[in-house]
Amino acid sequence: MNSRRHFLQKLTASALTIPFLGENRAATLEKFYEEPYDGPVLRVAIMGLGSYGTRVAEAMTACKSAKLVGVISGTPSKITAWQTKYGIPEKNCYNYENFDNIKSNPDIDAVYVITPNGLHKDQVIRVAKAGKHAICEKPMAINAAEGREMVAACKKANVKLLVGYRMHFEPNTLEIIRQRAAGEFGKVYFFQGLSGFRIGDPTQWRLNRKLAGGGAMMDIGVYSINGSRYMIGEEPIWITAQETKTDPVKFKEGVDETIEFQMGFPSGAVASCLSTYSINYLDKFFLVGDKGFAEMQPSTGYGPIKAKTNKGDLSYPHVTHQTVQMDEMSAIILQNKQPIVPVDGEEGLRDLVIIDAIFEAAKTGKKVTLKG
Repeated sequence: MNSRRHFLQKLTASALTIPFLGENRAATLEKFYEEPYDGPVLRVAIMGLGSYGTRVAEAMTACKSAKLVGVISGTPSKITAWQTKYGIPEKNCYNYENFDNIKSNPDIDAVYVITPNGLHKDQVIRVAKAGKHAICEKPMAINAAEGREMVAACKKANVKLLVGYRMHFEPNTLEIIRQRAAGEFGKVYFFQGLSGFRIGDPTQWRLNRKLAGGGAMMDIGVYSINGSRYMIGEEPIWITAQETKTDPVKFKEGVDETIEFQMGFPSGAVASCLSTYSINYLDKFFLVGDKGFAEMQPSTGYGPIKAKTNKGDLSYPHVTHQTVQMDEMSAIILQNKQPIVPVDGEEGLRDLVIIDAIFEAAKTGKKVTLKG
């Protein structure tokens, strides 16, 4: 590496999320990276070698406590290419028909499922039955019923189920959460989440109801749902929603183009959010209380995240989100670390319950009450 600063930015940032970090944050980080890592390493197989799977694999080359050791794909040419690039042995390569055989492979600890949403349930359950820990991309499933099956299957198999919530480890995000929890914004009144972009190829799986489970909500809208929960620090108790569709050819029945939704929280705080596949440059969170505010724009992109509060800009260095995520997930799985914001199956299920309610509210035009 060219410099220590570059080293810090490229490698993991697990220490960034350690709760005891305070004024000595910089010194703690310096010590963390100067000392060699000799702890346990999570050995991961990636299922689904598409664009995001490739992004995760690249990020993992910088991990200290997680290593890519296997692949699962339906495309033989991709498997061959990944073997060459990442040094993956033949015995750790599987397809979608035979990956249950990982049960007898002691060199794989966990499988990261990065496939279309509609495939998550069955694939995660198969991973659990094979006795491996499961990491699943978000949304965890296409509805809450499927999510409950996944949680139950992993509990029965005594394996962990984690969801790819990379923002739960992002340092600017965590600092705003810390300030809110410390009361620095006072009583929270309002959250706004804007999540959207113009989607391209109309034949892609994200616009296929069976594979995606919906449209923009299942892809980009989940960021505002999840963000409202960790920014406000509460669970919503009611939801209203309105759907707009300008292109019924591209966005067929059951594939949402744009949904505006509102959520109410026990403290009286409200959230107003937008999920869309038709407007670019929407990636913003805003939180306000009676003593201050926090703003993030971009708030959930791959980075860098830009954040500020009423006290000024936040300036934590950008570290590849997926690198941080995989190192933190290694600590959760192998060392039972408790993250500041959960990333387990129950967390994923909470978002699915809300998504179900948003779709119901948009369809009926009625306020949907959520159980506490």
